Amino acid sequence: MGEGVGVRVPADLPLYWKICLINGAVFLVGTLVLVLSPASVSSRPLLSEVAVVSVGLAVMLVTNALLIRRSLAPLDRVIRELEEVDHLQPGSLPEEGSGPVRGIARAVNRLLDRLEAEQRAGNAKALAAQEAERHRIAQELHDEVGQSLTVVLLGLRQVQDRAPAELVEELALLRESARTGLDDVRRVARRLRPGVLEDLGLTSALAALATDFAQHSTAPVRRSFGPGLPPLTPDAELVVYRVAQEALTNAARHADPRSVELSLTRQDAAVVLEIRDDGRGFAPLTEGSGLLGMRERAALVDAELTVTSQPRRGTTVRLRVPAVGTVR
Repeated sequence: MGEGVGVRVPADLPLYWKICLINGAVFLVGTLVLVLSPASVSSRPLLSEVAVVSVGLAVMLVTNALLIRRSLAPLDRVIRELEEVDHLQPGSLPEEGSGPVRGIARAVNRLLDRLEAEQRAGNAKALAAQEAERHRIAQELHDEVGQSLTVVLLGLRQVQDRAPAELVEELALLRESARTGLDDVRRVARRLRPGVLEDLGLTSALAALATDFAQHSTAPVRRSFGPGLPPLTPDAELVVYRVAQEALTNAARHADPRSVELSLTRQDAAVVLEIRDDGRGFAPLTEGSGLLGMRERAALVDAELTVTSQPRRGTTVRLRVPAVGTVR
C-alpha cells in the first residue's frame, strides 16, 4: 500500500517542509473527499455518520503515516549503517533517497573520509613513534646493558682463573647466570628491533621468529613460504612481522598448543600471512589490546585481518596485505 501511494515533492526541500507538505496534501485530499462526496453530517450526528468520519480520519492518518515512513526510510537505513560503521575502516554510507536524506548521507561520508584520513595519519605517527622507541630501547639494551654484562662475564672469568678451588664451581655458576642474562637481553633487543628484517628480508625474519618461538615453547612450528611473493613496502613488511610476532606470543601465552603453523603465501596481487595453532582456543572473540593493536597495524597498510577461534580447536590469524602498487 505504501509503495502505491505517491506524492512528489521537490528533491532539495528541507525535511521539515517536506513532512509539512505531505501532511498538507493528505489533509487537503481528505477535505476535498468530504466536501465533494454525498456524505454529510447533521447537527445531531448519527452513529453511521460518526463511523464515516472515523473511517475517513483513519484512512487519512494511515495514508499520512505511510507517506512519511516511505520518505524517512532512507534516513533509517543511514542510521543503521552508521551504527555498524567500523571505527578502524569506516567505509562509506549508501547515498539513497533524495533531498535532505541524500544530503545527510553525503555529509556523513565526507566526515567519515576526513576521520579515516586523520585516523590513518594519527596511527602512522603513533606506530612510527612506537617503532622509534623500540629501536631506542633495543639500542640501549645492546650498547649499555649488553656491554655491562659482557664486562661482568670477562671479569668473572679472570676471577675464576685466580680463585681458590673451592670457589671455582660457584664462580662458574655465576658466569652461567650472567651469560643467560646476556642472551635474554639480546633476545629482547631482537624482538624490539628486528634487524634481520632490514638485513635479510621478511621471510628470513619470520623464519627467525619461528625458531625463537620453538626454542621457548614446547610446540614445534611448521613454516612454509610460497615462491614468487609480490613485493611489499617496508611499512607493510613491518606490519606482517609484528602481527606474526603478536600471534605467536599469544599462542605461547594463552593457547598451550601442541603445534603451530606459520605460512606466507601469494594470493592474486597480495601476500597472505597465516598463523594457525591447535591450542585451547577461545569464544567469544574479545578485542584485547593485542588483537586491537594488530587491527590498527593492518588498517595502516590497508590490509585485511581476520581472527577465528573455537574452544579446543585452536586459533587462526590471517592477514592479507596488498602488494606494492595495488589497491584493495
